[in-house]
Amino acid sequence: MRLKFIVCKVLQREAYFCAARSKNVVDIVLMPQGLHNEPDKLREQVQKEMEIIEDPHGRPYDALLLGYGLCSNGIDRVVARATTIVPRAHDCVTILLGSKDRYKEYFDSHRGTYWYSDGWIEQSLQPSKERVEKLLKEYTEKYGQENAQYLMEMEQGWLKEYGWATYVDWGLAGSDEQKKFTQECAQFLNWKYDELKGDSALLQRMLDGDWPDADFLKVLAGQKICADVTSEGIVRASDDPQ
Repeated sequence: MRLKFIVCKVLQREAYFCAARSKNVVDIVLMPQGLHNEPDKLREQVQKEMEIIEDPHGRPYDALLLGYGLCSNGIDRVVARATTIVPRAHDCVTILLGSKDRYKEYFDSHRGTYWYSDGWIEQSLQPSKERVEKLLKEYTEKYGQENAQYLMEMEQGWLKEYGWATYVDWGLAGSDEQKKFTQECAQFLNWKYDELKGDSALLQRMLDGDWPDADFLKVLAGQKICADVTSEGIVRASDDPQ
């Protein structure tokens, strides 16, 4: 099959790793990291890519693959223009761990987990000493030292909601350095450190064209993706135009 994979840049390494092992032709479209912080913008940019249903040579894709979970409801109400496959996931951590069940099991036993992975570390400024120092410098330059200290207290308040720094290890190049970085972050933030072995099964099956309903939602052309967080399916397809 000829597939188009629309995916956040946070999953860049994992996406290319699995695409290289797939028998299918997979065109990967990387989306900017951080769009989940602005769900409307995420929805708009993903929808724009969903409108392109042929490759650069005019050959139609057999399916579009969406490498997102709900991601702050950013894919809610996105309309499919061709057959589209969506993982049943709340966010990209499910994809990194290989299943929604494994994600739920860990989430239920480790409340307050902040996730680290190769892509998250490379593409964003994770909670760390570096982040604190960078923000303090920026605030001091803009607002003065006294105001900067107050803003830092406000900024760091949300960190109290977390108690774990958990690294998802896919065993890719550089993972030892990323583990060390996550350990240093945990120590600096006074969090516990943990690491989980990543699992490529879910992402690989997605790119291989193995789409069981338990793990993937198939959305037909004209249907839209809808959040369904009260069910185990997490997402559903709807024919309702509204």
